[in-house]
Amino acid sequence: MRPIALLFLVVAACAPTAPPANTPAPTDVEHPRLEWGMVLHGGAGVTRASYSAAELPLMEAAFHAALRAGHAILAGGGSSLDAVEAAVRILEDDSLFNAGKGSVFTNDSINELDAAIMEGHTYRAGAVAGVHRVKNPITLARAVMERSKHVMMIGDGAERFAVEQRIEMVDPGYFHTGRRMRSLRKAIEDERRAANPNGTAVLPDPTWRFGTVGAVALDKQGRLAAATSTGGMTNKRYGRVGDVPIIGAGTYASPACAVSATGDGEYFIRWSIAHSICTRTDLAGQSLASAADSVIMGVLHRTGGTGGVISLDNRGHVAMPFNAEGMTRGYVGPDGQTWMRMFR
Repeated sequence: MRPIALLFLVVAACAPTAPPANTPAPTDVEHPRLEWGMVLHGGAGVTRASYSAAELPLMEAAFHAALRAGHAILAGGGSSLDAVEAAVRILEDDSLFNAGKGSVFTNDSINELDAAIMEGHTYRAGAVAGVHRVKNPITLARAVMERSKHVMMIGDGAERFAVEQRIEMVDPGYFHTGRRMRSLRKAIEDERRAANPNGTAVLPDPTWRFGTVGAVALDKQGRLAAATSTGGMTNKRYGRVGDVPIIGAGTYASPACAVSATGDGEYFIRWSIAHSICTRTDLAGQSLASAADSVIMGVLHRTGGTGGVISLDNRGHVAMPFNAEGMTRGYVGPDGQTWMRMFR
């Protein structure tokens, strides 16, 4: 095929299509362009009932602390890779987020943690899935990227590698929280009642599918990075792995674009959501906001998926669209001022 014809096909495939009539309006607002900075999310699917009056300020404090940690690294000339890892570690250590300490339970009442990290200018990536004893899965994902010849490790093998690399390990009980156990019991009961033809029909709470943390950053050297970590979905079965550790689905970074996703993992995998956004900006010439909106509000919504992304390009443009009720999200730029929202 001639090069011109091939280029036409690539651009045509990435070009935006008219959204269906019931597509929700873009949820993102105009954000200032960041000379350098970081964007952070604490998961889509959040509702006004997700946190109690006592929990909400604690969650917000942890979120702002993560933004400030990333800012401190970037302000000192540190790398985007260091910034996203540091920010995600803070959220992994907080039980109010579905990652690390606050990970949800599977149907078997255990915690299975996934994480991924990617460096845009080198395309290096590392991921782990189904780990049970690694305190900070994002740090293990980075170790896979930097200290092995692989991209992804899973389960017992990933934990053996973690021990070899002296990554901090904990007893599985470290991840057990009453908050998440109550969510599991409710999900199991809702599922049982919904399946009982003689009982009262109950639709499962949609928020049990969601919950992830992630960061994207642009450093002073113009380098992008992305990192995502999750405890998966409440009541999941049979070793299910979602989009987070799959490079291009829930996590992706190139020299021009970085994306971290949260939502219905199966849909993000099927449509390679994170990679698709970057492809539209890299090859089709769409703006970041247009690319992110067309994928989240168009492709994802049209096919039945719910969730959102945070994204950042190498010119400092920010886009954070979501089609769920809420998504905890925010950013920080050179001035050090943190911005955070949970709803539209």
